[in-house]
Amino acid sequence: MGNADSKGSVLILDDEVVVCALLSERLTMEGYRCRTSHDASDALSVLAHETFDLVISDIRMPGMSGLEFLEQAREKYPRSAYLMVTGEDDVRVGIQAMKQGAADYLVKPIQLDALVASVERALAIKRMELELESYRRNLEEKVEARTKQLEAAMRRIELTYDETLEALGAALDLRDTETAGHSQRVSRYCLEMASAMGRPRDELKQILRGSYLHDIGKIGIPDAILLKEGKLTAEETAVMQTHVRIGYDLVSRIAFLAPAAAIVLTHQERWDGTGYPQGLVGDEIPLGARIFAIADTLDAMTSDRPYRKALPFATAREEIVRFSGKQFDPEVVRVFLAIDEPVWENIRREVAGHRIISKGFMTPLLAGGRSPGGPKH
Repeated sequence: MGNADSKGSVLILDDEVVVCALLSERLTMEGYRCRTSHDASDALSVLAHETFDLVISDIRMPGMSGLEFLEQAREKYPRSAYLMVTGEDDVRVGIQAMKQGAADYLVKPIQLDALVASVERALAIKRMELELESYRRNLEEKVEARTKQLEAAMRRIELTYDETLEALGAALDLRDTETAGHSQRVSRYCLEMASAMGRPRDELKQILRGSYLHDIGKIGIPDAILLKEGKLTAEETAVMQTHVRIGYDLVSRIAFLAPAAAIVLTHQERWDGTGYPQGLVGDEIPLGARIFAIADTLDAMTSDRPYRKALPFATAREEIVRFSGKQFDPEVVRVFLAIDEPVWENIRREVAGHRIISKGFMTPLLAGGRSPGGPKH
């Protein structure tokens, strides 16, 4: 990718000349070779005659829209990475762009440091994807040697994916500051219980990812509802509840996350069938979601809220026991009760001490098939 005297080549597409100039200037300073275009049809013509490592495109443009451009460009030039730019009111359009294959989206006004980070991340992922393609093309000729390289590449890609997941969860925590650290705590709690139940490693990985991303759909909920301090109206509650569908639609379209999408969709279901969105009953609810229900309640009750201080663990334990067979799966409650209180306290301390998530925290957690710091069960 790129050439010897630059980090890579970038095509910038935006109908605003000033925006093109600003992005080109910053990326040129960072060592990239840049070219600009102000029309989607012209950009397609440029791509037909010149190869680019990365294309940055505005979504709202006269004539051909950014999404239409993305669809055509990715089909013809799949070896390029794509970043989309959208306005503050078009976040859902940005999510749609990611569903169509964009590596990420940026919101105007663009923070130039965030731009550089997104460009580096998109190129790194695309570079590994292209490496993997090369490995697969030559696999028949060099099976034994290439197998080891393929495994190493897959490990790097999985680590990069998990780092991306962690960044998404951290971004959601920053947006909903009332529950900062919530996603990491509940995913650790879920992993502890699932490990105690002897679930296989692949299932542990999906439970960890699904519980960590359970509220990712809230990125599609308006701030006026998500951050409202008072009680939500019936209409606002209905909008809030759509976050499970939004999250599921986003996660299920990503191949390596598809097995975890069920938890995102069903994490608000209840054992007695009174949850949403499907009103599932008992074992109809995926095991990961049944485990999550207890982890979520434990974290909610033992965390500070604007309207109250964190409650003692004993109080949360009593509440979980009281709703066994109603909100919670009795068997999962039994597993929860068998785990000593210091295990939960240790997890909470670890998360509090590492609020800025270290690279790839998910992968090391699964190295031994259990959460670090807790006893084997």
